[in-house]
Amino acid sequence: MRAVLEVVLRFRGDGEAVEHQHVMRVRTHGSVMTRTFLHRLARVNPTTAFVAALALLLAGLFLPGIVGALLLGLLAAGLGTLTFTTWPVQPPVTRVVRVVLITLLVVAAVSKTL
Repeated sequence: MRAVLEVVLRFRGDGEAVEHQHVMRVRTHGSVMTRTFLHRLARVNPTTAFVAALALLLAGLFLPGIVGALLLGLLAAGLGTLTFTTWPVQPPVTRVVRVVLITLLVVAAVSKTL
């Protein structure tokens, strides 16, 4: 009877052993403000977020000088915050793409100021 009980306890509904389950956590640092930010962000329509980010990117690229650089820096900061917060749950390919995009945004912002 004990062996059957152990087998039942060691496996969950998805058939994967408990010791092989992957823990997925998002960094919240216990901050109420961070949790509120994540809850609001989860409710945002993906199409709206894409259009807003695209508009911010295009405005940053086409507006001259420091104004464009500030918009690109704002977009890089937002993407950096999102990347830092969701880093543990992202696959490695997504992490690389986000780091490359943040780097390109920072380079573009710095080049706009020069």
